[in-house]
Amino acid sequence: MNGSTDLSIVHLALNASLLVQLVMALLLGISFVSWLFIFHKMFSIRSAKRKTEDFERRFRNAQTAQDLNGLLQAAANQGAHAGSLEKICLAGFREFWRLRRQAGQTTPVIMDGARRAMRATYQREMDGIESHLNFLASAGSVSPYIGLFGTVWGIMNSFRGLANVSQATLAAVAPGIAEALVATAIGLFAAIPAVIAYNHYIRDVDRLATRFESFMEEFSNLLQRQPPA
Repeated sequence: MNGSTDLSIVHLALNASLLVQLVMALLLGISFVSWLFIFHKMFSIRSAKRKTEDFERRFRNAQTAQDLNGLLQAAANQGAHAGSLEKICLAGFREFWRLRRQAGQTTPVIMDGARRAMRATYQREMDGIESHLNFLASAGSVSPYIGLFGTVWGIMNSFRGLANVSQATLAAVAPGIAEALVATAIGLFAAIPAVIAYNHYIRDVDRLATRFESFMEEFSNLLQRQPPA
């Protein structure tokens, strides 16, 4: 092999065929967006955990109905900045008292309405928490194949180029194969962090969902024990 041949990654990428360069650019774009979502989910899930733990702690410390009303009023005052669990409980509490003020409503009907209100808010909050996770899953599963496509195309071009030379040598074919393999390397670079982050965050999301559902049952039982109006 000619000692002057430059096989650095940058040189190989810049001298690759147009299609392979497009594949590399696509993979780098996927990697960039994946890292944006990775950091975004890290902060958003951490915030959701902190707000959930804080609300659960304050809920456990509430000794009277007045304390509970004050807790939910504080959640209402926060508006969109309230935690997911606060929004879920607030939705159930509002629907509970709305139905309770209506004449002729039985306790099962009132409780069913409160649970449905909490379930609807729960679904909206979980959709927000799970946002962008599908992109990470897709990036992790598709990126290696995109990189492999670029590699196969680059190797095909390298072997097609051998038809124009009188003697096939390693020095002649190595640069083309090397630049093709860069596409696979970039594909793995995009896929591995996305897969690791997705698996980590989906476990956190499942734990939050379990906590929300358990707390919804506990809060429903508390509302059901409220004395008649």
